[in-house]
Amino acid sequence: MDVKTLSAIIGHISSETTLNIYTHITDNMQRSAANKIEQGFGRNEGSLSEDKQTPDQAVKTPVRAKFEPKQPKIRRPGTGCIFQISANKWEGSYSPKLANGKRKKFNIYADTREECEKKLAIMIAEKNAEIATEKERLKAEQSA
Repeated sequence: MDVKTLSAIIGHISSETTLNIYTHITDNMQRSAANKIEQGFGRNEGSLSEDKQTPDQAVKTPVRAKFEPKQPKIRRPGTGCIFQISANKWEGSYSPKLANGKRKKFNIYADTREECEKKLAIMIAEKNAEIATEKERLKAEQSA
């Protein structure tokens, strides 16, 4: 039962009164909480207390999943986009503004996300170099 309901049934004015009277912290609870906090910070070399614990009292180390950062739906400008188009096919696309001011979409395909990221980075560098060269050419034509 939640504390608010219990407090109303007992007749206490606030749930704080109920918590102060009926909740107690034992040494075992403090030790267990300290160990959980210690493990949460990644220092799993052992427990904080030197007391011997029975297997029932021992805090079990949680199994941690491999951390993979979530890819945002929108990437930073100039980095292109990657989509999974089938179970084992990825598409990378890049839509830069060309020297004439218009946008054009360029695509690459790969079997894995990592391969697609690499190919996309190479394509972006190549397209940016081509656009810069074209801008210089157009600038030179205008000044001549």
